[in-house]
Amino acid sequence: MVGDRPHLPGARLGAGLDRLDAEVARVMARLGAGGAERVEPAVLQPAAVMLDLYGEDIRARAFVTRDDRAEMMLRPDFTVPIVQLHMERGLDAAAYVYCGPVWRRQEAGSIRPREYLQAGIEIFGGTDPAVADAEALARLRAALGDAPVDLVCGDMGLVLAAIDALPTSAARKAALRRHVWRPARFHALLQRFGARHGEITSNRAEVITAVRAGRGGTLVAEAGVAVGLRGFDEILARLERLAEEAATPPLAAETVAGLEAVLAVRGDCLSALAQFTEILRDMPALDPAVDRFAARLTALRAVGIPPQDLRFEAGFGRTTLEYYDGFVFGAEARGRPDLPMVATGGRYDALTAVLGGGRILPAVGGILRPEALLALREGA
Repeated sequence: MVGDRPHLPGARLGAGLDRLDAEVARVMARLGAGGAERVEPAVLQPAAVMLDLYGEDIRARAFVTRDDRAEMMLRPDFTVPIVQLHMERGLDAAAYVYCGPVWRRQEAGSIRPREYLQAGIEIFGGTDPAVADAEALARLRAALGDAPVDLVCGDMGLVLAAIDALPTSAARKAALRRHVWRPARFHALLQRFGARHGEITSNRAEVITAVRAGRGGTLVAEAGVAVGLRGFDEILARLERLAEEAATPPLAAETVAGLEAVLAVRGDCLSALAQFTEILRDMPALDPAVDRFAARLTALRAVGIPPQDLRFEAGFGRTTLEYYDGFVFGAEARGRPDLPMVATGGRYDALTAVLGGGRILPAVGGILRPEALLALREGA
């Protein structure tokens, strides 16, 4: 039926809708139990602001429209507009809960929903990020109730710290940070900067020689009519970056192996801490990030989440929203591959600086999908 809700046939009217409303009320009560203000951002959000803040995946799937005033988009999630609202209020510490529909375009033939409910909690400020991380996950876990889920987490802060610790150029680090959300592209870049550096430089020798001799502009002009959206200056700048990259020493094999070791960490959180402690011997620059990881485990234990029972995957979160820069987590539906991740969340301090004009606040939050959660709890 075209009008059915995702995973919940018949839940747009009558008894089905009543059950969903009751589930939403239960979820909102659990999320707000520690204290939070309810918020409802506008459905239509300014596209010029929002599209630059989401990752490549959501940018490609946003519903965008315009009127006589501006280009607008249907909100694809709640976090970005809530961060904007909070930073505009000029507050420090605050917590918000919410629930409502979000929209994302899908490819032709996809069974993924274009519209679904999203409920969540966003926590700003505080003096101890580890405690806030634990609180966010604890509130999501409480809202999940008796649903059969498996919790999993990761740490984008550790991954980004490992990239920043690489003994290479700022341009390379920026490229790796930009593409860390696309694992295949990321690992191809590592090869380009490392093992394949000599081969690629040799293949570009003619272009590189011309640019170094100051003939890059001539090279572009003689190439003929430009095809695509890049202008002359952009093409020339790209050629100059290629020449700069060719002059940068390749990443040593052991350097690449060290970064790969960070990304390969798996197991429960206590086991992960032991693995990161071992990696510290060769990558001492990770010490602050590992200390934050250890402090988080202590905070999780304090809210009743034993670290030895929480699964850790260093790569978790690398294919989701690109504003996460620290702790990331999710809840997978046990034995239900037909359902999406029931809950996800993480830390996004850097996003507050973008929307706060440089003013940065600690911020962490998480969302869950009430329709998928109810389907899981009911065995639908």
